[in-house]
Amino acid sequence: MAGHFVHARNPVARYQRTNGDHHIEIRSVGEWFDLETTDHPGIVRDAFRLLWEELRRHFPEAVVLGSPSQTGRDLWTRTIPRQGKHADGFPVLSEELRGLLHATAGQGRNELLTPPSVPEQLPALIEYDRTFAYAKHTWKSPVGAPRRVTGKTFASFSAKEQHDALYGCSHWHIRVTVPNSWNHVGLLPAPAPGERAWHYPAAPGATFTTWAGGPEVHTALTNPLQPWKVEILDGILWEAGKPLDEWSKKLKDTWTNLSAQAHFQGDAPQARAAHLASRAVRSILLYGIGSFAQRPRMVTGTTPRSMERDVPPDAEIVSFDDELITWQRPTGFARDPNAHPEWAAAIWSAARAALLTQYHRDDDTYAGALHTPPGTVVAFRTDAIYLTQPQNWPYRRRPGDYLLKGHLSGPVEAPTSEEELLTLRDTGRQALNTAPEEA
Repeated sequence: MAGHFVHARNPVARYQRTNGDHHIEIRSVGEWFDLETTDHPGIVRDAFRLLWEELRRHFPEAVVLGSPSQTGRDLWTRTIPRQGKHADGFPVLSEELRGLLHATAGQGRNELLTPPSVPEQLPALIEYDRTFAYAKHTWKSPVGAPRRVTGKTFASFSAKEQHDALYGCSHWHIRVTVPNSWNHVGLLPAPAPGERAWHYPAAPGATFTTWAGGPEVHTALTNPLQPWKVEILDGILWEAGKPLDEWSKKLKDTWTNLSAQAHFQGDAPQARAAHLASRAVRSILLYGIGSFAQRPRMVTGTTPRSMERDVPPDAEIVSFDDELITWQRPTGFARDPNAHPEWAAAIWSAARAALLTQYHRDDDTYAGALHTPPGTVVAFRTDAIYLTQPQNWPYRRRPGDYLLKGHLSGPVEAPTSEEELLTLRDTGRQALNTAPEEA
């Protein structure tokens, strides 16, 4: 009666007594961090204790709630300004604009390149993962109601105004043409039918229409190989603010302290607990950002087969048997004062752009897929890139840095499915024997 949440990896079981006095929720620890078969339950307990203690250093009276997303949202509410322009919270977009962002702003890039884009026999499969990646992209976020910028208006901007608009907090409807001599990965997401909502066209001369965030459009126009042709058809432009900056800085400090404990702790079980706690902080930020997106709610119901005509006209049939039809339908957006899909969309766009090119100021160098030879990128998976050649990218244990996380020597048969990629990924991590505190 309390409503279970059926999920392939992390289901949630909820039980409530009929009198309503007692309620219990059973969740998977996999929401917080990945466990190894050798991890003792005591290590998991210590990880949550360390997490709570370290969070309290930065967020007074912080509590660890049932999930990382709930905890992240709760911690963020503790950073809302008590004075000034946003003392009563940050303005929530209209339902129309929220719907536009949900339909046109994807999440992490997940793409597998198969032969002939890559060799059938890979010389190696090397994984680079961006450490605590989303934390690098929270320093600037959209605030308030955006203004519309038509294609005609954008064309009337000066070169500096166009640069500032694309580099600012923005979301654009564009017509894109891939250069005729292009021989690398795709740069911009485009809607695609099938299981995945987005793909990344890269065929020379291909033309498509899509929506993309400012960071990705800016990258397509200024990438280090060859600028793409991008025509602005329409767009929305926000004022830039820092609604997530304090929250993110405190979480980064928490993560840094726990990572240091994991690295320098002499007691192996406590070092492992600190490492797991640092991974939990990553989940708090990652899923906390996702929770701001506030997807439209779905309602699931059943109708007797004998009353089939009573199934709601906007419902999707999930399953049926001889007696019941099970269906689900959207019910619109919740009236949540903390629903901000524009924040999540901006961070996701910046993170996808950083998979392509990212400047490391201290080392005066660049990292990312566009700084590898053509044909060496095998896959993207949210924060990770899988390559056939090693790279000398700087790693200073900072958010956004590329960590060498797996190295599988070849020849390796090129994966043709996500399952095959994940199997090779795990084998590569074992082969590299990555230290726990660096994972």
